[in-house]
Amino acid sequence: MGTALVYDDEMTKYKLLWVDPVCEPEVPERLQVSHQALVRSGLAGCCVPVPVREATDEEILLVHSEEYLEGVKKTPFMDLEDLMAFTQQYGDVYFHPNIYHCAKLAIGATLQLVDSVMTGKVRNGMALVRPPGHHSQTSQANGFCVFNNVAIAAQYAKKHHRAKRVLIVDWDIHHGQGIQYCFEDDPSVLYFSWHRYEHQSFWPNLRESDFDSVGSGKGAGFNINVPWNQVGMGNSDYLAVFFHVLLPVAYEFGPDLVLISAGFDSAIGDPEGLMCATPDIFAHLTHLLMNLAGGKVCAVLEGGYNLTSLAQSVCQTVQTLLGDPPPHPANLGGPCESALESVHSARSVHKKYWSCLQHAAAPFPEEPSTKTCRPAQQDGSQGPQSNGGGEAQKEAIVWPEPLQRDAPSVRTALVLPDAVACADGCERFSPAEGPDSMATAGLRKHFLKESEDGVNVKLLYNITALVGQMEKNEIRNGLALVPDVSMATTLLTSTSLSKRVLVVWVGDGLVPAQVLEDEKTLVVHISSTAPHEAQSKYYVPITLKQGCGDTVGLMQAALGLLLPLGYQYAPGLVLLVRLPGCRAREDLWLQLTGLLQGLAAGHTLVLVQENETASVGITASCLLGNAAPSLGSLAAPGPEDVESFERLRLRLQTDWPLLQTTAPDKRRSNTDVVLSHDNEKTL
Repeated sequence: MGTALVYDDEMTKYKLLWVDPVCEPEVPERLQVSHQALVRSGLAGCCVPVPVREATDEEILLVHSEEYLEGVKKTPFMDLEDLMAFTQQYGDVYFHPNIYHCAKLAIGATLQLVDSVMTGKVRNGMALVRPPGHHSQTSQANGFCVFNNVAIAAQYAKKHHRAKRVLIVDWDIHHGQGIQYCFEDDPSVLYFSWHRYEHQSFWPNLRESDFDSVGSGKGAGFNINVPWNQVGMGNSDYLAVFFHVLLPVAYEFGPDLVLISAGFDSAIGDPEGLMCATPDIFAHLTHLLMNLAGGKVCAVLEGGYNLTSLAQSVCQTVQTLLGDPPPHPANLGGPCESALESVHSARSVHKKYWSCLQHAAAPFPEEPSTKTCRPAQQDGSQGPQSNGGGEAQKEAIVWPEPLQRDAPSVRTALVLPDAVACADGCERFSPAEGPDSMATAGLRKHFLKESEDGVNVKLLYNITALVGQMEKNEIRNGLALVPDVSMATTLLTSTSLSKRVLVVWVGDGLVPAQVLEDEKTLVVHISSTAPHEAQSKYYVPITLKQGCGDTVGLMQAALGLLLPLGYQYAPGLVLLVRLPGCRAREDLWLQLTGLLQGLAAGHTLVLVQENETASVGITASCLLGNAAPSLGSLAAPGPEDVESFERLRLRLQTDWPLLQTTAPDKRRSNTDVVLSHDNEKTL
């Protein structure tokens, strides 16, 4: 279906006409460098161009007051003195004779994108717009924003496309208070924002930007704030928030549309954010959202004031929307203590609203952290303390340019018996040369009985050859129907050239002993029983009381345990193994398959028992890049599963820091936390 790109150079045709240090960073070049980078990289040519239009008064009035709209309408006819006077009514914004026209184009571009996605003309897309929107409120401009593009888009999607639930993910480094105010009492819109806050000392300096502003009335729980109380947050901090706060709630919410307020001032080098997250992290954040809402994702540009990291981050986002695999995640350790305090606070305050967070530990007494996260600047200066104001960085931060993300010529290859038809869009894999006598003898000696015929020898040889081409990046991913998934898993983990292999073993059945003994393999086993008594850092059994047919339980396990483990481990190859009799629902299996493709640069091989042919077509469709169907709104997980997950997480978090959800606290041990869950359940 393609990825839409909405852009018009007309939106660059306004700029600051007087001296104002606060507003200096908001320049036309922000839009120009973003689009030029997409053109130079060839990404723009891969997108579906969507024309821009002006928004109508009716569309603007979905969010803004008529009095405010009438005031802005007069700005094209104002002289410089009148524009300056009009600007003084608002905070951290400027007006220009052409800004009303550009602001209508920004809204219209956003709505064109929503129309294209919601009608199925494209799968997803990005709108490069200016002015940004997320600070603008009902009756006022604010923070470089005139009209609230994303808030209007959410209302428009509900009104014109019958979207019942809209998720807004605001990863800009400033709090989008305009969006929060618009939907504070609206349970049909879930608004998530992380933002530089520093205990209210950073712009916009609002008490309601803190974690305990959760919405009001029927909208209570539908406003999620994760405040960053220190600068220097990095890739691990951003992923920790997604794994342990946003994604569990988003899946429980079950949106019909995902809108991203895509501000890239949260990237490294930005003078506003002073954060350390590299541009490639936005590829992963985008990927993690792309199976929500049946893949209906619209990214809309907000902030971003370092022209280099802005352009790189836009390219990373668009390339992922186009379906290319995210790069290997870089610089992943554990989240810093300040980030964990924010994660813990957000989870704690929202536990009464969201079933997926019911196991969150009770909140600790509020004690602002004074510990340093990671240095954001080489000179140690504090950086700007308001939107666009304060000191600029004295020394530029340098980071490596994101590695080129080369897409293999073959996306999905299948190893199938001759009697099974190859799925549309995939290639039936057969190596140019068959196994020689030495390879055949080796396979027979270690993996086959003497009585087994040459068909099985050829099949096993073919899957090892397929993995070899995946590791050379000649093929992205694949699926194999095999007579024995246990034997095939043992073969591939022993012969793979990858330094690290992640095996996701789904269903009831023993993991081969040889696989468990392989030091380069991490095994995550999801089943209804715990078949192995031995537990180690590299064998993680996740037990579901209702087995793999439990959609809620399996998604909880995938988001809170499997993904953090996988990202921390950083495998070169993912083996997803569907055991015979696995009862995972079709939509659930596809969600799991889709999420795992964010690892290992997309090199995922799915192993399926040869008599389970029904799952071949749907799995191949997901491997080809089609979004998994929405799971709808998820119910509460079972209490026994919740307790089991929490005990497992606490046991493993020392070795795998991305599993952490609370900062180290001398007053409570891990055991105390688990006991507190039992007490809460009893009470």
